[in-house]
Amino acid sequence: MDSLHSHAPRYSRRSQDIAPLHVMALLARANALEQAGHDVIHLEIGEPDFTTAAPIVAAGQAALAAGHTRYTAARGLPALRAAIAGFYAQRYGCVIDPERILVTPGGSGALLLASSLLVDPDKHWLLADPGYPCNRHFLRLVEGAAQLVPVGADTDYQLTPGLIDACWDADSVGALVASPANPTGSVLSRAQLAGLSQALHARGGHLVVDEIYHGLTYGMDAHSVLEVDDSAFVLNSFSKYFGMTGWRLGWLVAPPAAVPELEKLAQNLYISASTIAQHAALACFTPDSIAIFEARRAEFQQRRDYLLPALRALGLNIAVEPQGAFYLYADISAFSDDAQAFCAHFLETEHVAFTPGIDFGHHRANQHVRIAYTQSLPRLEQAVERIARGLQRL
Repeated sequence: MDSLHSHAPRYSRRSQDIAPLHVMALLARANALEQAGHDVIHLEIGEPDFTTAAPIVAAGQAALAAGHTRYTAARGLPALRAAIAGFYAQRYGCVIDPERILVTPGGSGALLLASSLLVDPDKHWLLADPGYPCNRHFLRLVEGAAQLVPVGADTDYQLTPGLIDACWDADSVGALVASPANPTGSVLSRAQLAGLSQALHARGGHLVVDEIYHGLTYGMDAHSVLEVDDSAFVLNSFSKYFGMTGWRLGWLVAPPAAVPELEKLAQNLYISASTIAQHAALACFTPDSIAIFEARRAEFQQRRDYLLPALRALGLNIAVEPQGAFYLYADISAFSDDAQAFCAHFLETEHVAFTPGIDFGHHRANQHVRIAYTQSLPRLEQAVERIARGLQRL
């Protein structure tokens, strides 16, 4: 063999530093079990079980039939940006200039834009641990550093002004928070968002807020950070509340001064978001579509209200009642100190799939699993029966 090809290929250090998502290996194994004829209850992947609502599908089909298959402007369809701005005015009472909105390929595209704009090499960004893993991975991709801050039930698994003050160092430049949060479902109040904003402004830092699960809250309204801080950067998505996961569409709201730089980045990174998805998303804001989304939100609440006490009764410690998203973050330390082994046990013996806590950070990660209530109530009842049996077999 030619010596040129005799060595293992060299890939970038940044790529090697990004950890794989352990849940994907579990999902592959779950899929293999299904192909072998087993009935697997999927509580591991953060995707609603509902298909995209019919009015949105019809709008996408109409866009195809009308020949809307060319690029849009990098910032997105003006009509869609105006509709998003109208949604902020109606739901949050926020007056947002549509020119501040960039439509992106999923919420991940919004995170990519914000990271590319705000993150300098080796500068520190404060993130809650546990938290959504891709947030820290995107920071690494652009040579920044995630400063993971251990959080627990005492702060509803969220950063606080006190934690920002305690953890801020000479290289810190900002914080990225999520409300509702993945994996815990915790939600920041208006006053808490204002407190975080004030703490960061006092230090000259940036505030980025992941609001991707907005709309999916239970017994309370979610507040946008834009109600209290017009200089914050907001990430959002059509995936969760609007049920368009596979369409890959999201948006970023940015301060006006940042928009020209973000537009330049968008032009270079992805040209534009999917034209067909953008036309389809215009149907998200009609009364008929909102009624569908609200009915689904109510069903998610019914699932949470069943599953939370059922799992607590089995001995799983869920310290914070989730107020949003569709996850329970369960402490399994009464049964195991190895979340991966715990998940493997339930997948292999009971055919129920969870996500191990190690996907979400380091703080007591091996003592936690994330459980998604993205299955119908009868399936959740089946899952509880299997979990009860599996706990007895540990």
